[in-house]
Amino acid sequence: FKEHLKGQNFEKLKEWYNGYKFLGEGVYNPFDILLFIQKGFEYRNYWFSTATPTFLLKIIERNNYFLPNLENIIQSEKLLNSFDVDNIELEALMWQTGYLTITETIKTPKGIRYRLDIPNQEVKISLMESIADFMSKIQNSVIVNDNILYAFIEHDMEKLEKNIKALFAAIPYNLFTNNKMYEYEGYYVSVFYSYIKALGFEMIGEDITNKGRIDLTLKLEDAIYIIEFKTDGSSALEQIKEKKYYEKYLADNIPIYLIGIEFDTKERNISKIEQEKMVWKKQL
Repeated sequence: FKEHLKGQNFEKLKEWYNGYKFLGEGVYNPFDILLFIQKGFEYRNYWFSTATPTFLLKIIERNNYFLPNLENIIQSEKLLNSFDVDNIELEALMWQTGYLTITETIKTPKGIRYRLDIPNQEVKISLMESIADFMSKIQNSVIVNDNILYAFIEHDMEKLEKNIKALFAAIPYNLFTNNKMYEYEGYYVSVFYSYIKALGFEMIGEDITNKGRIDLTLKLEDAIYIIEFKTDGSSALEQIKEKKYYEKYLADNIPIYLIGIEFDTKERNISKIEQEKMVWKKQL
């Protein structure tokens, strides 16, 4: 394989197709590597494209699963080995089917616990794209995704606000017929989370600070976005500032964007986006 992969960026290769762990070193998905070579070293979603995880998507919808919870999963051995299809936790099912892998073993007085995470970039991008499309059912989702991607990269808050509003405005009205999920803040956060996670950025959901939890933290090389969500009148930006969520990242010495997103459940869209930029200069 080394001869066939000569000249390739192994760090990028590892990021895309490695990461599957079985209580040891991470391993590559051999199916991905073989097709990567065969297809002329193009980074594509080879394994994921073999089947759409419809069963997972339906469980997420049925349980109103809060997607940022995928960021910090800890499970016991008993739950991971559950095979009761009618009564199985989403995380255990995702582990059994390869969408999650064990990243850490934790010894506790009550037994062994396992920390789970999405194994690599291929699964993260593909899975989140599928979830985002399933939860929102909008047309032209690729265009919306790309517009939001470049808004973040360019730090263009006007473009970001315009396209986030376009995202939620495009959700079909009949999606909410006889379905109360839109009344919950968690639905809007989960849709936004899945779209942003699919962009491939480093993201932390339910980011813990000494004064609370940030809904979403987005980390780019040259900036950090701290994002808070509220529904029906509460000020999201004020909560960020009051609890000083930004203090956790001041030492990174790069611009920090505070973004408060407020949803109107009656209008089923964003009622307000407020943002503030902070520039921290390192003390000499």
